[in-house]
Amino acid sequence: MALLNIIQALNLALHQEFERDSRLLTFGEDVGAFGGVFRVTSGLQEKFGEARCFDTPLSEQGIIGFGIGIAQKGLKPICEIQFADYIFPGYDQIVNELAKMRYRTGNQYPASLLIRTPYGGGIHGGHYHSQSPEAQFLHTPGLCVVVASSPYDAKGLLASAIRSPDPVLFLEPKRIYRALKEEVPTEEYTIPLGVAEVERVGSDVTLIGWGAQHQQNKEAADLVKNRYDISVEVLNLRTLNPLDINTIVASVQKTGRCVVAHEAPKTQGFGAEITALIMERCFLHLEAPVKRCCGLDTPFPNALEAEYLPDAKRIVKALLEVVEY
Repeated sequence: MALLNIIQALNLALHQEFERDSRLLTFGEDVGAFGGVFRVTSGLQEKFGEARCFDTPLSEQGIIGFGIGIAQKGLKPICEIQFADYIFPGYDQIVNELAKMRYRTGNQYPASLLIRTPYGGGIHGGHYHSQSPEAQFLHTPGLCVVVASSPYDAKGLLASAIRSPDPVLFLEPKRIYRALKEEVPTEEYTIPLGVAEVERVGSDVTLIGWGAQHQQNKEAADLVKNRYDISVEVLNLRTLNPLDINTIVASVQKTGRCVVAHEAPKTQGFGAEITALIMERCFLHLEAPVKRCCGLDTPFPNALEAEYLPDAKRIVKALLEVVEY
């Protein structure tokens, strides 16, 4: 075991996977000798050479397109998009080519490609370095979407994403890249995709989240337990597609109440889909309407970042409203 932050956990997973599989290579803007803007790929070029870890031009469309091509030739590319906000020049390649490749070729060319990218707010990056675009990819069949929320999750989920035969978008919450440390096994391990974690067992209300938001959710659960003696069941989704709907349903049927929290804007955020699924499958068990606690329907602000993000205090308010309904 070692006390690691998320960056260190991701870096360790990359080094171990590169040792395990000689087909792996990674590329993107400044990922080589510089180690990436957040240093997640540090040491890879030095250890495995420029042929397996190298810089690319500033072209997200080119990065993804190149990755799709070499994936079809049997290699396993790991593309880094420096910030999720800049993934949109490559959006067409991802949703119209990568996600549909297995379907359109009758499983001849699955294009096993991993896209890593930091996402979310919390670093005063303004509207071009703070967005949470996960919902815009969840409307695309054929693409796995995975979100880490802790160092332990980051290492295990990244190993599974690398080994997946399907294309994976791997979102890394930069707000807690270095802010959170925990004991992480130094040996290889995987966390299965499509399986949510019940982080806290509770009886009064279910609280669902992912990524950095999960840490705020845990804090809110502790606050309402200590102040109001409300028992909150906290779910960390880990994977948004495939979604572990069975764990969600089992929890909500038990508690009868639910709050879904995420950083992205409320309108058409993934919380809306989760809410609809709960209403379809748990309606007769609900004691209150499902409530969403989300980012605002505005561009991500710089000066008012704290007001935009759904912090623990906002979540506590949402939990109390649901419980007291």
